[in-house]
Amino acid sequence: MNNLSDFQLKSPEAFQEAYRNSIDNSSEFWAEIASTFQWHKPWKEVLKYDWSIPSTEWFVEGKLNITVNCLDRHVNVHPEKEALIWEPNDPNDTVQRYTYKSLLAAVCRFANGLKNQGIKKGDRVCIYMPMIPELTIAVLACARIGAVHSVVFAGFSSTALATRINDAGCALLITADGAFRGDKKISLKAIADEALNECDTVKKCIVFQRTFQSVEWDNRKDIWWHDFIDGLSENCAPTIMDAEDPLFILYTSGSTGKPKGMVHTCGGYMVYTAYTFMNVFQYQPDDIYWCTADIGWITGHSYMVYGPLACGATSVHFEGVPSYPKWNRFWEICEKHKVTQFYTAPTAIRALAKHPTKLIEDYDLSALKVLGSVGEPINDEAWNWYDTHIGKNKVPIVDTWWQTETGGILISSLAGVTDQKPTFATQPLPGIQVALVDEKGRPIFEKEAEGILTINYPWPGIARTIYGDHQRYKEVYFSAFEGRYFPGDGALRDADGNYRITGRVDDVVIVSGHNLGTAPIENAINEHAAVVESAVVGYPHDVKGNALMAYVILYDTVSYTPSLYEEIRKEVAVQIGPIAKPDRILFVSGLPKTRSGKIMRRILRKLAAGEADQLGDISTLLNPEIVEEIIVGLAKE
Repeated sequence: MNNLSDFQLKSPEAFQEAYRNSIDNSSEFWAEIASTFQWHKPWKEVLKYDWSIPSTEWFVEGKLNITVNCLDRHVNVHPEKEALIWEPNDPNDTVQRYTYKSLLAAVCRFANGLKNQGIKKGDRVCIYMPMIPELTIAVLACARIGAVHSVVFAGFSSTALATRINDAGCALLITADGAFRGDKKISLKAIADEALNECDTVKKCIVFQRTFQSVEWDNRKDIWWHDFIDGLSENCAPTIMDAEDPLFILYTSGSTGKPKGMVHTCGGYMVYTAYTFMNVFQYQPDDIYWCTADIGWITGHSYMVYGPLACGATSVHFEGVPSYPKWNRFWEICEKHKVTQFYTAPTAIRALAKHPTKLIEDYDLSALKVLGSVGEPINDEAWNWYDTHIGKNKVPIVDTWWQTETGGILISSLAGVTDQKPTFATQPLPGIQVALVDEKGRPIFEKEAEGILTINYPWPGIARTIYGDHQRYKEVYFSAFEGRYFPGDGALRDADGNYRITGRVDDVVIVSGHNLGTAPIENAINEHAAVVESAVVGYPHDVKGNALMAYVILYDTVSYTPSLYEEIRKEVAVQIGPIAKPDRILFVSGLPKTRSGKIMRRILRKLAAGEADQLGDISTLLNPEIVEEIIVGLAKE
């Protein structure tokens, strides 16, 4: 039997051949890769789909358990290899290390606890925990017994948590007494209790002691983690799952309406995350891989838990934030653990770039072989800083484009194998059939072009539905362009077939009859030496139909001069054209962002339009206080 490593693409020619094969012989291509995993029962058909419904099934009637592929099969080969290195919030606290053997034992023990509570295949379990090893253990324990996990990021409010628990109908909540985030101590249990007041389906709440702060306690409902697993066996037979059984529900914010519970299934998701992890990051058996995301997001699910573990990798998980105790923490961890692959978000890169490079120069980053970017398109300035100061101009950067809905990376270079191009995600990965279309859905065949990004054919990692609302799934992703998956992003294609994501299609503003994408305008503004970050939105205008407003963060208040306003407008005029010049510019200390670092442009549009009374719930923002600051600033205009 082949190993997954046999499908690692190590040259541009191998990549081109694999890509052609994945398009011409899709089923055979994915069947070969899937056959490197352990299946309880083989599939009868590789792919069945009908996107008019829409319905997608991979490895039809195949049976497996994903944790067998993430844990057991590695234990059989290298039980003492480290699976997980946990770096705590406080650098003086003890690093925890889990081998594949010890992680499997911990997972089985907790899985037995779940079974003792009557949790069974198909039951939904909500997990609301800090970035500690027990979060990974809880996720995998659910998967071990066929329960569907729904992780909610531990920075979300009680309202956001309750909404998600109720939508999924969760039977059990797993949380902690508290969480450390930099110099702050957050009471998770208090937030969870508040949420559970609104939830009827949750019967028990399992609480891990992390901060040892005092908590309210209900003996009928609450169980300490240590009591929950006390005396339980470290063996738990895996529940055999169908390839299309749900593995998890993960909520993603909709631009309108309530969050969407994206459902990912066992078989295709496993195959896709492992294959893309192995190839994009060019993982080797002795590498130390670090993704800085939180498991509360899809990046954490796919490229911290399932993808790396399915490949038998060693991963660093970090509890803290890049600024604590100082802005050198990322580089300290990279040196300490000899990190080889480092995967983070442009938001973090821009924040790090504001601080002196001395904080980097003190550390040995020579082990780094791959740098990665995820979460949003990376701008030129951030890309160049990352390349120069972290990669020393010799480490490949993979700028990965994908979504919660896609399950895994769809467009990216392969580190050191295929050509990178600053700010371009570059090429679609094997199996991904990308097409640019115009507003009417007509394909754009010119090599160099800009249009709306669509995908023409299923890939194994695609989310199968929105939990409890398949009609909404159809309307959001499959109704705009018949027979195509619509991710909601625009893209630019160069003469070599590289793709640059230009931003959300709904972030296109029609000014005086001209369609203007906001992302290029932001890039132009961000080129100014005084600017850290910007966000451009449209607002109603009597003459132009819409006008442009720019919210701009400066490196420091000293950067502000009366001429700055015109300098920024001139920069935009030079790079894009006079039509793209913002009519209004507001200098702000921050932008309203989700916990995953996404700018909430919907809020900025409302504020620019004078509709501050129509913002809706802003409690799930990372920084809700910034909204008030912007309102005050606009009032002074």
